[in-house]
Amino acid sequence: MRPAPNRIALAMLHSRGRRWAAPLLRSARRFLKRLRLSGVELSLALVDDPAIKATLGPIYRDSFAQLLETFYKEPLAQARATPDDPESATLLRVMKSAQYLADHFEGYPLLLFAFSTDPSGQSVYPAVWSAMLAARAEGVGTALTSVMNVFHREDLVKVLEVPEGWHNTGCVTMGYPTGRWGRAERRPVHEVSFRNRWGDPLGFAVPTPLWP
Repeated sequence: MRPAPNRIALAMLHSRGRRWAAPLLRSARRFLKRLRLSGVELSLALVDDPAIKATLGPIYRDSFAQLLETFYKEPLAQARATPDDPESATLLRVMKSAQYLADHFEGYPLLLFAFSTDPSGQSVYPAVWSAMLAARAEGVGTALTSVMNVFHREDLVKVLEVPEGWHNTGCVTMGYPTGRWGRAERRPVHEVSFRNRWGDPLGFAVPTPLWP
């Protein structure tokens, strides 16, 4: 195993991680040419250096703590007051998972950061999603978060030594699942979709996902 780099690596150096990091980048790269033609540049940074991750961990935890005290303060208070309500139970379960991510942020084997010259960052999400889907095919779990951009943007770009003109659009944590990894529950498509006009029935039902 090669020693960990002192700066951001654009390829996984760990022998086990390199096998599934390559297809992630290949999948995301399919969108790069299209973005360049539209005048937008995209870069992906893979971070596996323990020292860098150790620096980012407290930054992420503080960002998440501020998120709980601002945007999620009222929804969480309501959910805790009515824990038996299905929507409250879902929110509490999701936030428990999010808290675990914050508590163990630097422990994830690989962090993928997406950067764009587009300040909105919207144009690069297809590339990020493609990398996440490619990870799923390799048996690797992912979670997309952008909370550091909200509360610690300057600290993030300083730690990663990001040059001027580039904007971080999010961070994807990656790692092998440690427990049950099943299909997430979702409301049926016909309950959240309309046809022609808002509120009009879709006209057909899709009660279960179309794939196993």
